[in-house]
Amino acid sequence: MTERITSAQNQKFKHLLALQEKSRLRRESGLFVVEGERELLHCLEGGFRIRCVFCCPELMRSDNGLNATLEGVQRFDISRELYAKAALRGSTEGIVAEVFAKESRLEDLELGDNPLIAVLESVEKPGNLGAVLRSADACGVDAVIVCDPLTDLYNPNLIRASIGAVFTVPCVACSSSEAINWIKSNNIQILTAQLQDSSLYYDCDMKRPTAIVMGTEATGLSQVWRQAADAHIRLPMLGRLDSLNVSVSAAVLLYEALRQRNSLK
Repeated sequence: MTERITSAQNQKFKHLLALQEKSRLRRESGLFVVEGERELLHCLEGGFRIRCVFCCPELMRSDNGLNATLEGVQRFDISRELYAKAALRGSTEGIVAEVFAKESRLEDLELGDNPLIAVLESVEKPGNLGAVLRSADACGVDAVIVCDPLTDLYNPNLIRASIGAVFTVPCVACSSSEAINWIKSNNIQILTAQLQDSSLYYDCDMKRPTAIVMGTEATGLSQVWRQAADAHIRLPMLGRLDSLNVSVSAAVLLYEALRQRNSLK
């Protein structure tokens, strides 16, 4: 099932490029793009189905671990020049795929006995969200909830920044009110990261079921989250600036939760 594409004007190739650029097309078609061997393996492990793959044989490794999985999948072979147009970065082993999206809902999340949740409100930059997902994966977070998102979860830059963690960590997009109701119904405490009326993060108990909530650097969290919180926490800022990048803050807070929980063992 291999077809050779030689022109950038080929409709199937143009559709691939459009999926990368247009969130509306991703939403309407139920498809998104995954680039790179590692990311695609994580995608498959996460139970996603591949629609088709675009391969540059000159760049692909024969021992990439994908060959058996891709049997029966429509394949389009393309040149180095076309691959350079399709790839967001150069070192992605010569493979780009169109993948069917999956709808994830709060009620579908499976929580452990002592869940740790990361919540992000209105984060706009896909790179920041991708970096948070990497930290969430590293800390064994049960789920990441993205509230009132300003970028879609299948943005190519998000997938690239997460190096596939968007497929390894359960991730749900919803409204803030939906997230708050779900978190409270599961008896999970809400800790909001904010400067005002807050305590230092390491003085707060994170050993019990916890949702750590962060907003944007520009506007912080909305009032609905501040009011829903069980406690407000902050990172010490000893310089002139009053905030860190949200992905850095998330890493610090999630690793503190992990440190506290490891002390119970």
